[in-house]
Amino acid sequence: MQEYKLKRGFTPDSERIYSVLKECFPGEVKREGDRFVTSYGVISRLSAWIEGKKLAVDTVSDNSVTDNELILDTNKRFRDFLLKATGFTAKERLKAAKKEVSK
Repeated sequence: MQEYKLKRGFTPDSERIYSVLKECFPGEVKREGDRFVTSYGVISRLSAWIEGKKLAVDTVSDNSVTDNELILDTNKRFRDFLLKATGFTAKERLKAAKKEVSK
């Protein structure tokens, strides 16, 4: 499981996370309690929920998939989801993660 801070102005609202998931990943997004669950491409299960004031995401990958285009598309959609949900780019998320580890 990974936790991501939300940029100022990005509310920790479950409904907003649900709509971003629907926008980034075609297919059904199910509710399991306070979590939203979907799958796409090489991600056989993606769970997202709000924990405190952070976005929590848990993924399970399907390692049997060897189609490079599908792998790249899945990674792009996941990065787009994180950008739209948190407001931070991949570079900004990496910088914040390094900062957390150094504490």
